[in-house]
Amino acid sequence: MTRILLIRHGHTELLGKVLYGRMPGVHLSAQGKEEIQRLAIALKERYALDEILSSPLDRATETAEAIAALQQHPLTYDADIQEIDYGEWMGRSFGQLFAEEEWKRYSRLRSLSRAPGGEFLMQVQYRAWSALERAIERHSGKPEATIAMVSHGDVVRGLLLLFLGMPLDHIHRLEISTASVSEVLLGGSHPHVIKVNQTF
Repeated sequence: MTRILLIRHGHTELLGKVLYGRMPGVHLSAQGKEEIQRLAIALKERYALDEILSSPLDRATETAEAIAALQQHPLTYDADIQEIDYGEWMGRSFGQLFAEEEWKRYSRLRSLSRAPGGEFLMQVQYRAWSALERAIERHSGKPEATIAMVSHGDVVRGLLLLFLGMPLDHIHRLEISTASVSEVLLGGSHPHVIKVNQTF
């Protein structure tokens, strides 16, 4: 049995203002640093992690490093769990995007639409699951393992939709807050989603 902890990075100053996606140099805010300290302590009290998998983007690595420091565990970086590629929309304000019909379609129909020059959510699901599958295989010799994956909101939502067997167009039905944990057990006849969007 493998326990997967799907963790969203902490708060950033651009959150809700700009679609920053894969922009470099987006770091945790003061609020985000407080969030991840509470998160790291809570995880230390509850879990002994066998692996900490991190997106290579700054805000995710800063979150993962705080967790790793208390767990005294090295990080594994995997680009397959980084943020969605938003193509031409990256760096634009939400105020600009909300006025565009293409954005409205994207928000309504995630299964069949994508940002111009970007990637589909199904591609994100596939690459993120591939990264988790590799991590699970690395611990296949253990009867039980706990893997923490530090990533981004829509990556976490995409995996939860996969585990729950929900359509991609239902992505907005899942709230995934900054510095939140969603817990999934894998290894039985089907995935068991134990917790969604737990914050500390």
